Amino acid sequence: MDSDDGLDQLLANRGNWDARAPIHAASEFYSNHDSSYWFAPFEWDALGDVRDRDVLHLQCHLGTETIEFAKRGATAVGLDFSPASIRHARELTTDTVEYVCADVYDAPNAVGHRQFDIVYTGKGALCYLPDLPRWAAVLAELLRPGGLVYIVEFHPLLHSLGPTPPAEVDPDSLVLHDDYLEGRGAQRRDSDHTYTDGPGLTSDTTVYEWRHGLGEVINALIGAGLRITDLTETEMLPWPRWSHMIRTDNGWFRLPPTDPIIPLLYGLAATKPT
Repeated sequence: MDSDDGLDQLLANRGNWDARAPIHAASEFYSNHDSSYWFAPFEWDALGDVRDRDVLHLQCHLGTETIEFAKRGATAVGLDFSPASIRHARELTTDTVEYVCADVYDAPNAVGHRQFDIVYTGKGALCYLPDLPRWAAVLAELLRPGGLVYIVEFHPLLHSLGPTPPAEVDPDSLVLHDDYLEGRGAQRRDSDHTYTDGPGLTSDTTVYEWRHGLGEVINALIGAGLRITDLTETEMLPWPRWSHMIRTDNGWFRLPPTDPIIPLLYGLAATKPT
């Protein structure tokens, strides 16, 4: 990737998320749910008791999950590259959470080279990162020996189906129309849709995304010296991507039993050797 192109793409993405932030902060999508809602039950099986643990949440946006870590007794830090997102995150929380505005690749410098017991990231974060080996090296630098990185991400299959339906297909169809695997480089999107309720974007509608298959994510972590300890794939999502999805016991959504059981979200745990 040309360095000038990469900088332009980063600036476009930052502008897009700055424009989204006030819409998201005012949306029912976020305000109607407690911070605990945004965690799948299996996440806490991997994360364990976070009380008195140092937790860094990368690409935290409005800090919805960051707040939950603080509620559970962790010393929580949220980091995001969007100044507007960080500003709204600070308005939505108490002084129990520290927020840092920085690009994820510069996270070690931004947090003063502190190390953490847990680094948490996901739910729509990795698609904005062009270089996963570099990202994984950042995770390893941020972790204390014995520390845990936990990634909860939309499954590459969901990205292939489309997290939001394209206009030209049946919105309830299970049809592949996008890449599962990496290799095509940055994919340019131009849309005023922000994934929440509320008004559409009136500016900064261009965004760049990169596709990352599960193998690429796992190999990046292994290449950074981390040890994979758990991989969970689930058919659940925190919002109804398809209109005929049904609610689960925890309030999330899944396709009805008559549809194929397919992975829509995954949780991946890795540790830094002592």
